[in-house]
Order: sequence, then structure tokens, then C-alpha cells
Amino acid sequence: MPVPDLSKTLYTAVLSDVLDSLGHRHQAMLSSIRPLDPDIPLFGRVRTGLFEPRDGERPGEHPYDIEIALIDDLKPGDVAVLACGGAAETIVPWGELLTTAARARGAAGAVMDGLMRDARTIARMQFPVFHGGYRPLDSKGRGKMVARDTEVVCGGVTVRSGDLVFGDRDGVVVIPQAISEKVIASAMEKIESENVTRTELQDGATLAEVYARHGTL
Repeated sequence: MPVPDLSKTLYTAVLSDVLDSLGHRHQAMLSSIRPLDPDIPLFGRVRTGLFEPRDGERPGEHPYDIEIALIDDLKPGDVAVLACGGAAETIVPWGELLTTAARARGAAGAVMDGLMRDARTIARMQFPVFHGGYRPLDSKGRGKMVARDTEVVCGGVTVRSGDLVFGDRDGVVVIPQAISEKVIASAMEKIESENVTRTELQDGATLAEVYARHGTL
């Protein structure tokens, strides 16, 4: 089922607050995961890929087979979430050609705790990518995707295919699939409450007065 485009309505801070209130306090990725373009938010359904480091190529091993299968199977609204064991200095799983293929399939973006390359070209494509840094290396012989659509830990957060992921200038938040509808509905309610709070503050009310009335900061 396609994910509705709420990337211009939601934001990570309100989603994180709602997740906290539901007891899910470890859903925000590490601060090292940053957007290629801070002005382009990301929102979509997770498709995971798990990378392992390599010290050279292994005879008979196809370096890209599982990665190709994942990208070719992306559906509209999907986000490739690639777990590389932290921003490993040698694993660079994302570049221009994967971006081109993912965008052609309607994917909504990519998130990784590894590195990326071809940043200038991808930025011109306005495809949302959240990453752990830049390096111009080929992943071949340095890292390989060994599994897809499996539970992974990316940026310090446990992620599963089917979860929702949202990214903006403040970072990346993962919404577990089982509570996604509740989180989105609660976030929309909180945004409305914050809009009222903001208006009252702009009109001169004190923080104490506003918080007493609405319980929102």
C-alpha cells in the first residue's frame, strides 16, 4: 500500500516526541546521519539491506547481487535503509547509478550509516539521501550487502522492512510498522496543538500560561 506524502507536514521532532510518549525512546538515529540536502525531507516505507565489510574480493562472489535485487525490487514510496555497522570508513554503498535506478522505480529516498559518493550529481537530482559521510570509494572488495529485508541496526536504531522512516534537517526517525498509524495520527494532533501554542506565544502569552493551558512546548 503506497505511503501518503506527509513529508511537508510532519517533522522529526514531533514524531520523536510522540514515540517517546508511547514508550519507544530509541527511534532517532545517531546525529552522525545527515541529509545530503537539508531542505529536502524524506518519508517512506523501509526496505532494509545489511552490509558486511570485505578485505578484498572473494573468488566466485558476486559483489553486487543482493544489492541489485533490492534496488530493482523497490516500490513507489520505498526507502532503502542500508546498515553498514556505523559510518564505516570503507563501506560506500550509495552513488549516482543506484540513485537513478531507485528514483526510476518511484523510491522516496535512501538512508545509510555508511558513506556515499557522487554527491554533487545526486544533489542535482533532488533525491533525498541521509548518510554517514562522503568518500569516493567503490564498495566492491570493501563491503557487500549480505541480506535484504531483514532486521538491521542502522544509525543505532533497530529497523525492519515495513517500518516508516522520516528524515529532515534535525535527523532521522524510524516508526515501527505495528504502531505507525497511531504515531502518524498523534503527530498530526500534536502539530495542531503546537500551532495553537505558537499563535498564543506570538500574541504575547507567557510560556507558563501556554503550557498550563495546553501542556505543549
